[in-house]
Amino acid sequence: MTRGASSKTTGQTRRCIATGEDLPKDQMIRFALSPDGVVTPDVASRLPGRGIWVSATRSALELAISKNLFSRGAKAKATLPDDLYALTDRLLARRISDLISMARRSGQAIQGFETVKGALISEKARVLIQAHDGSGAQKQKLRPPTNEHSYIGCLTSAELGLAFGRDYVIHAALTGHGLRKSITAEAERLGGLRDAKNKAKAK
Repeated sequence: MTRGASSKTTGQTRRCIATGEDLPKDQMIRFALSPDGVVTPDVASRLPGRGIWVSATRSALELAISKNLFSRGAKAKATLPDDLYALTDRLLARRISDLISMARRSGQAIQGFETVKGALISEKARVLIQAHDGSGAQKQKLRPPTNEHSYIGCLTSAELGLAFGRDYVIHAALTGHGLRKSITAEAERLGGLRDAKNKAKAK
């Protein structure tokens, strides 16, 4: 996926406290301070207060945490929770699972190797989603659609399973347009945190 493809609107950039870069908001993660000054991931960008923005990459977030750059960004004393990186990762993964679940309930997300394979052959599938801990050999049997932003590979099988009410899922696909843009954008951010490539490996 190409970063920033969905955020070209003037005024929609923020400065990363770790790198100093001005980037589109959909390439970043917002943090806010709780009433008692604790840094809180705001993956949906809805919490009140001054936003503190970090580029959605492992290196940027690790730098912001190691040097506690949040105080400077908030212009106030900021306390870091012990598991801020893991918490951010977990909340973002859960947000993606919830969005895929919404797509499933509206009939726009499917799962299962044969079902997904059929949707790809019929060109009904617009995005192929595969768990990064699934069998590489099996995953290679399915090719993503040729349209832009057509592959997500940053979720675990348990996280993908959560979206479908199962213990685990390896293969899934999005067949509609409704939530596709939101899901692929969130997957891009999570992929950045996990150093995961949202691209199918070439055969």
